[in-house]
Amino acid sequence: MRILLVEDNDLNRDMLTRRLARHGHAVDTAADGAEGVAKALAKPFDLVLMDIELPVLDGWEAIERIKASPSHGHLPIIVLSGFALTEMRDRALRVGCADFLTKPLDFAVLLETMARHTGLKAIGR
Repeated sequence: MRILLVEDNDLNRDMLTRRLARHGHAVDTAADGAEGVAKALAKPFDLVLMDIELPVLDGWEAIERIKASPSHGHLPIIVLSGFALTEMRDRALRVGCADFLTKPLDFAVLLETMARHTGLKAIGR
């Protein structure tokens, strides 16, 4: 699966990238919302994992810009947030995100959620 991970925390981004790669996923990363939008619209991805609290352009605005694209609006986006608020989950689903997961992530739940929303499994699973 081709994944775009938009995460500003270097440690989280590196750890998640390595874990996903070990499960056979090709992962590209972005450290802020503007970079995330640019990459999401420039390359083919199967899924976007999007943090909300991002510099330059927050995750909500990044999601809106990706979803507004006629060629990329269908792209499944899973929100990753350190805030387990019902309002945030509701907002994510309302703006067209596939799902909402809270940090710290349960990696098995993440993999299952990714597979459910893309129909694609990790290589070697």
